[in-house]
Amino acid sequence: MKFGKDFVRGIDKYLTSWKSVDDPSIGEYTNRFDYNGYPQVFLRKGSEVKHRSGPWNGLRFSGMPNLKPNDIYTFGFEFNEKEIYYKYELFNKSVVSRMILTPAGLIQRLIWVERTKEWVVYVTGQMDDCDRYGLCGPNGICNINNSPACGCWNGFEPKFSEEWGRADWSNGCTRRVELNCSRGDGFVKHSNVKLPDTRKTWFNVSMNLEECEKECRKSCNCTAYANLDVMTGTGCLIWSEDLVDIRTYAENGQDIYVRMAAAELCKSQFHPISSTWQNGWEADWELPLFDFNTLANATNNFSHSCKLGEGGYGAVYKGMLEDGKEIAVKRHSRESNQGLDEFMNEVQCIAKLQHRNLVKLLGCCIEEGERMLIYEYMPNLSLNYFIFDEGKRKSLDWSNRYSIIIGIARGLLYLHQDSRLRIIHRDLKASNILLDKDMNPRISDFGLARSMEGSITKGNTRRVMGTYGYMAPEYTIDGIYSIKSDVFSFGVLVLEIVSGKKNRGFHHTDHDLNLLGHAWRLYQEGKQLELIDGTIKDSYVQSQVNRAIHIGLLCVQKYPEVRPDMPMVVLMLASEIPLPEPVEPGFFTERKPHEGKSPSTNQSSYNHISITYVQPR
Repeated sequence: MKFGKDFVRGIDKYLTSWKSVDDPSIGEYTNRFDYNGYPQVFLRKGSEVKHRSGPWNGLRFSGMPNLKPNDIYTFGFEFNEKEIYYKYELFNKSVVSRMILTPAGLIQRLIWVERTKEWVVYVTGQMDDCDRYGLCGPNGICNINNSPACGCWNGFEPKFSEEWGRADWSNGCTRRVELNCSRGDGFVKHSNVKLPDTRKTWFNVSMNLEECEKECRKSCNCTAYANLDVMTGTGCLIWSEDLVDIRTYAENGQDIYVRMAAAELCKSQFHPISSTWQNGWEADWELPLFDFNTLANATNNFSHSCKLGEGGYGAVYKGMLEDGKEIAVKRHSRESNQGLDEFMNEVQCIAKLQHRNLVKLLGCCIEEGERMLIYEYMPNLSLNYFIFDEGKRKSLDWSNRYSIIIGIARGLLYLHQDSRLRIIHRDLKASNILLDKDMNPRISDFGLARSMEGSITKGNTRRVMGTYGYMAPEYTIDGIYSIKSDVFSFGVLVLEIVSGKKNRGFHHTDHDLNLLGHAWRLYQEGKQLELIDGTIKDSYVQSQVNRAIHIGLLCVQKYPEVRPDMPMVVLMLASEIPLPEPVEPGFFTERKPHEGKSPSTNQSSYNHISITYVQPR
């Protein structure tokens, strides 16, 4: 399919909505290219712009960060003197897919599921409120993780602050200091943004970024510039008016250089780390630095009463800053076998990652030999605090548990596919799943994580570190870690959440299997519902529980190549697509009875297999 305009024949191809779901006459919405300035796609209701794709940047449309290589379809963009179009083509010709504009104005890609005879939504063009065109007004910027979502960049302020107090952001932001070409205006780089509306821009496809800056400096009217193609670093796009319809993304956004008055160039919102460490690490993260005294005061001098828990890295304390903001401070213990490598690794992996199912790193402290990480505080602590406690797990009904499973899956999907680098966590477990005030899960503790570039999906190590009961067989035995070893850990978590039992140390009167083996045995006998935690027997949805157990068993398959990847796991959890049959999971075999005990005693025992290089946490 081609979506766009043939300039030679004068044919313009675009989408229109139906009037209603059962009335195919022309509706109110259109989704089509606008050819003013640099081309972009607009969703309009009548003449009113409702959503904008942003310009094509060589990889995707700037306002569609989720448009990325996948196993379902290819896509591309062509712009020349004869035609301009967006196109896609299916990899698998047996898959039936279509792109539609609904009567309600939603841009959706649907996939036909033959088993259920229905269309399933694969992706939606508009993700959230920040995709509403111009929500934050001229020079305003939208960040869906903030409340309210609208704000102003450094050097800008609300044009009418009283309107912002009433949640009316339509007049946007204005500069604190007006531009003045004769006094040394400069440019400030903003990363991971959706580029502003390009209808009134000037562009040149052959310039590089340095030439683009020079071109912008020539005109006092130039307000910002950016590359056209982020893959090659070529092309020039220049704005000469207010910047409209900007938003930030956690990843897959674009860089823009905004013109600022000389007086504003000396100001900084925070003190960025930018130094070379003694072992050769180079740090440059734009991460706030906290001084030791601030954190000591916030935690009552790291008192025991503020201590939330302790892990392999060190103790974690609850703190409160002077402005009333609650924080969690992870302080390195000098007795820990983890150190600078784990500290640097955690900062490098998540300093710039933002996702609703990842814990947010607020800053760090590196004063006087201290290595501390400061996170947002999670009032409900960790998942294991609930599901493995006889009393507290009663407060987690099935609806909560299924939402937690889906949230963890989405967080892992982001790490494996949608983040700046492909990140393998390597220590996914119940104690590393934190719960916010609404019981939403946040994946934490990236000290053992590894990042991969390009198409690389696995690595090898001689120093196996992780937690017994969650590590995949190929990682424990051969040191091979991959996105599929995280999938294995996720499968263990799913079965633990359903059952309220730990995989490691699981005991049953009828056999000496661990939790994975027990779940597999019940599944083979068609009794998988017996796995359910007794405290949720009055709240569970049978079809969801069966599906969760089935998916959990698929994730803990012995061989990594037969486990699903996280995009498929998320799709399986969120839809009714048919599931393949699982086979025998890894590490399900029975333990040997204790010495001196007869197998007929039906008492379980510990597995005494020794493994070289394993350092459990």
